Amino acid sequence: MGQEMSKIEEAKNLTQNQILEELEEQLRVEEIEEQPDTIKTEEMVINFGPQHPSAHGVFRALFHVNGEIVTKIEPMIGYLHRCFEKIAENRTYAQFVPFTDRMDYVSSMHNNWAYVLTVEKLAGIQVPERAEYIRVIVGELQRIASHLLFLSTAGLEAGAVTPLQYYFDERERILNLFEKVCGARLTYNYMKIGGVRADLPDGWLEETLSFVNRLKKTIVDYDRLLLGNYIFKKRMKGAGKISAETALAQGLTGPPLRSTGVAYDVRKSDPYSVYPRMDFEMVVRFQGDNYDRVVIRSEEIKQSLRIIEQAIEQIPDGPILAPGLPKDIRPPVGEAFGHIESSRGDLGYFIVSDGSLKPYRLKIQGPSFANLQGFPAMAEGSYFADVVLTLGTLDPVFGEVDR
Repeated sequence: MGQEMSKIEEAKNLTQNQILEELEEQLRVEEIEEQPDTIKTEEMVINFGPQHPSAHGVFRALFHVNGEIVTKIEPMIGYLHRCFEKIAENRTYAQFVPFTDRMDYVSSMHNNWAYVLTVEKLAGIQVPERAEYIRVIVGELQRIASHLLFLSTAGLEAGAVTPLQYYFDERERILNLFEKVCGARLTYNYMKIGGVRADLPDGWLEETLSFVNRLKKTIVDYDRLLLGNYIFKKRMKGAGKISAETALAQGLTGPPLRSTGVAYDVRKSDPYSVYPRMDFEMVVRFQGDNYDRVVIRSEEIKQSLRIIEQAIEQIPDGPILAPGLPKDIRPPVGEAFGHIESSRGDLGYFIVSDGSLKPYRLKIQGPSFANLQGFPAMAEGSYFADVVLTLGTLDPVFGEVDR
């Protein structure tokens, strides 16, 4: 009797399980039938930019967006009321130096340097050694200041606010040094055709060396704070990738090019000034993504600190301006091209002289303009939020784009 009852209970349980399974299957079928065969999305075209209070149309882009993916980018470069290349034809060679500050205004010393170097090449002017060492010191300080600003904004664009406080504190120390040298904090007009405008103040080299020793220690902590941050790495790694072949074809230069494995730095590839006497490494990475472009800037800060230390140790006494220079420089008929490695890459000037007091023609090769060409190749196919980060890692300054 007990065995028969257990068989009846077992049959009841089996029947209930079958009923439950059939109900679940029916519900799954109904859910599938309610969903459409394909999910259709409509492509949107979104206007991106301008994103800066001073950028009234200097750059904008049309993003073709499918869901969260940017499928196509149409960049459009506007105007920044500059026209400096044409202005140069109506100024004497010396009068044009202050205009160079206003192009890449985050790296003004480098713009001064590239221009005066080209005029000196055109006119056959020999710069005194002390002036060359001073140019290297202030040029590398400028590179550090520019890269510190880049690292600040790279963190902000990824949602990190704290690094900005530390990076800006270090940058402020460099601006204080520049202010003591030339009285300005942004547009310096310090380099002069044939040398520099003023010698270094008493104690300035010692103060600079003290800053270098400080930053050598603190930059390690800043790397942990930003580059070692888990969220920052997840946002940056693998995004905005570009190959070396595409980077070269697009004309990229500076950190964006070196992030793809291409070892090109004007300080090493076409040495100028006293850089051949300096022992430093060219920073090269190989992934070509947003993270590599950020890391390169941080590593270049460390190399710049090495260069400054050596320049301070080697700097000789002597004049800071080529002797016998006339008030108005009149280069002979001819042409010259000079370039340097600025914070953003290969910055060059091409000048044609007709023997007068003013350039017959002046053409500027700006790295920000060249690097923007690679933006679509880097960002198309990325998530919308990653596209913003990619544009930031190019570190463009639009005063240099609209020349």
